[in-house]
Amino acid sequence: MDRFMERAVELAVQNVKEGGQPFGAVLVKDNEVVAEGVNELHKTYDVSGHAELLAIRRAQKKLQTLELSGHVMYASGEPCPMCLTAMYFAGIDEVYYCQPVEEAVDAGLGKSQFVYEELKKQKEDRELKFRRIPLEEGQENPMKLWKQ
Repeated sequence: MDRFMERAVELAVQNVKEGGQPFGAVLVKDNEVVAEGVNELHKTYDVSGHAELLAIRRAQKKLQTLELSGHVMYASGEPCPMCLTAMYFAGIDEVYYCQPVEEAVDAGLGKSQFVYEELKKQKEDRELKFRRIPLEEGQENPMKLWKQ
C-alpha cells in the first residue's frame, strides 16, 4: 500500500479508537505531506468536520491560499459529496481512496450514498426543498457588486 494511503488508514483507525468515525485524510504535494485530518464530529459537533475538509482547511491556512492545484488527497474512505465539492473548489488534482462508500453504508455510515443519490435528482424531487426568493426591486445586488 502507498505510504500516504497507509497513513490515512492509520489516522482513521486511531480516530475510531478515540471515539471518532473511521476516516482519515492526508493532503500531499510533491511527495510531501502538507496537512492531515480525521473526522472530528465527535469532538466539535460540526457536520463539516470531515477528515478531508480539515486537511484542506489546514493546508490553505498554512499556505495562505485557496488554490491547492498540484495537491493530491489520500482518504481512507471514499469522500462524501461535501468533501468532493471542496476538493473541486480548492483545485485538488487527484484523489485516492481506500474503502468505497458501500463499505461505509455497511458500517452504518450511509449519508454519503444518500446525498450522492439526491444530487442525481432534479431540485424539485429532492427531500431537501429549495425555494427561490428573488431580490426585490431596488435591492443592492451582491453578485453585481462582486463583479464590479
